Amino acid sequence: MADTPADKATPHGQRYEVGYGKPPRHTRFEKGRSGNPRGRPKSSKNLATLLAAALDQRIPVSENGRRKMITKREAIIAQLVNKSASADLKAMAMLIGLLQQVERRAEALPEPQPLAEADQRVLQTLLGRLQDCTEHADAPDA
Repeated sequence: MADTPADKATPHGQRYEVGYGKPPRHTRFEKGRSGNPRGRPKSSKNLATLLAAALDQRIPVSENGRRKMITKREAIIAQLVNKSASADLKAMAMLIGLLQQVERRAEALPEPQPLAEADQRVLQTLLGRLQDCTEHADAPDA
């Protein structure tokens, strides 16, 4: 079998055979052409992502004779509060349950930890620098 240009020895002395799935080395990778032209496929969205996207869509609403754009999330809350105010018992129960959840989350937040002495010194230094900058900016130019 005769040696073809593509059937040459590799830098390590091994021979490179051209054939199915083994293109000639000089034609293997074209400049400027991606090996993955379509790119990575987008992942499917989960329920939470789809719900958040739907609730964040903006819709026109008339309020006090004026049209304005609000999110569906804001519209739902406004309707729930308005129905509760007009003595709708189911709406009241939902609103009270929602308020209790919000309050529980607020109570579950951890207490802020006091700053370490080194952090306090850094903050004092920064405050001093800021005050110096504002004093120099407020001073009239002579």
